[in-house]
Amino acid sequence: MDHDRLVAPSETAIRVVEIIAAYILVALFAIGVVDLLVQIVEAVFASFRPGGSPGIADPEVVVGFIDTALLLFIIVEIYQTVVAYTREESVVRIVIIAAIIAVSRKIISFRPGDTIGTDDLLFAASFGLLLIVLAGSLYMLRTTEGLSQE
Repeated sequence: MDHDRLVAPSETAIRVVEIIAAYILVALFAIGVVDLLVQIVEAVFASFRPGGSPGIADPEVVVGFIDTALLLFIIVEIYQTVVAYTREESVVRIVIIAAIIAVSRKIISFRPGDTIGTDDLLFAASFGLLLIVLAGSLYMLRTTEGLSQE
């Protein structure tokens, strides 16, 4: 029995689905960019309305923009992971970068309650430690990649 011949159609199907997933991520990214632009325009116009919200001058609004932008970067990194995986390239570096962006996004958008409790401190410490570990992993990966290419 020729197993390769039996498995070949499923491998082709997986490749097609991977490519479809890549295009879906491109569409999500485009929609996200348009949404971010709309949010920014709305915030700018809200700043000029009499008696309205502070709009673009509101730090919460700016943090929301940064949160959305970082989410878009995560989509790009996931897209790059799908493409690299389809090309049968290493995805470790891309996954670490996506994780760094995701953890940074959580840290930036973190808002403790009125009183900072133990949960807030544990959250901040754990995400800070995770960010340090991921950055160290990326540094080690880049250092070893440079050595293996020499």
